[in-house]
Amino acid sequence: MSKAVYIAPIDGKPGKPGQVYYPLTVRTLPKPTPQGSELLIKLTAASLNHRDLFLRQHLYPGVTFDVPLLADGVGVVIGAGPNVPSNKWQGKRVVLNPGIGWKDSPDGPEEATGYRIMGGTKVYDKGTLQEYITIDESEVEEAPAHLSDAEAAALPLTGLTAWRALVTKGGERNSKDGAAVLITGIGGGVALMALRFAVARGAHVFVTSSSQEKLQKAVELGAAGGVSYKEDGWEKKLLSMLPSGKKNFDAIIDGAGGDSIEKAVKLLKAGGVLSIYGMTVSPKMTFSMQAVLKNIDVRGSTMGSRKEFLDMMNYVKAKNIHPVVSRVLQVEIDDLAAIDDLFEDMKQAKQFGKLVIDFGKTSSSKL
Repeated sequence: MSKAVYIAPIDGKPGKPGQVYYPLTVRTLPKPTPQGSELLIKLTAASLNHRDLFLRQHLYPGVTFDVPLLADGVGVVIGAGPNVPSNKWQGKRVVLNPGIGWKDSPDGPEEATGYRIMGGTKVYDKGTLQEYITIDESEVEEAPAHLSDAEAAALPLTGLTAWRALVTKGGERNSKDGAAVLITGIGGGVALMALRFAVARGAHVFVTSSSQEKLQKAVELGAAGGVSYKEDGWEKKLLSMLPSGKKNFDAIIDGAGGDSIEKAVKLLKAGGVLSIYGMTVSPKMTFSMQAVLKNIDVRGSTMGSRKEFLDMMNYVKAKNIHPVVSRVLQVEIDDLAAIDDLFEDMKQAKQFGKLVIDFGKTSSSKL
């Protein structure tokens, strides 16, 4: 048998978006049997993303009560379908690709249904907050040997999003070998992975936050400096911190939106890139004539293709990159009170890095 965690309706009915907070519930299911080219994986750890909090608040498209939560997971292959070569994957520790529907196009998902992310929605019937899962062998990569289970589980969604935002959309030459990169809102999983990648690629990385503690932690992770965006004139202060020979930033990796274009005009070089992977401040942005005259290139970026997932995983392995983990919860998968407490960290924005549930060592299930 296999235990899995879902969200549950209240009084048997869906709630109003933003006014409800769905409770967690555990179901015991038959252990799945791999078909065709599927693998059977005993999951050992899974991590939270903001979309999981939004699902509980009914603020995410396609909410369902019939698919296990979470999109990030790592586990060990314990079985395979008849179309998988004998012993190709058996016993290997693997990381799951968090979404499907996007193979290798640099522009966006090829499938008409779009990109579909695991966990808690009607569009994809997989989720990683369960003990066993079946998934096609094409949707896994061997876990980097230098990562713990918790770190490997922290990697997929934020690593993929950061890689596309920084490298694909930010641009190869704007994100390595002496380039100046600004990453806003440091502390979240995507921003921290973008920091890890940009530092490893040889960029001069600067960050913003409202927390001095988070700024200091970012410096300890390799950032060249940072400023509080609550300070008056923080843009000028940032520009004054650039290394000799640099007058402006080459790229900004932003998850806030709001007045980001206005700030980018002041901070970016002519033709610089503003890569936006989220809009937490406001769902709308004003594109000014100043941005036009300065040839600012504003690029939307979300998640990434299967090819980008492979590229990201290979880079993590080659550079021995470690995701930043804020907290690891080592509990039974049915300890809903403890998992709820981890969600509270996210609700209150306490975390610096990823929030992980490690249930591989505590699970009572047999292989």
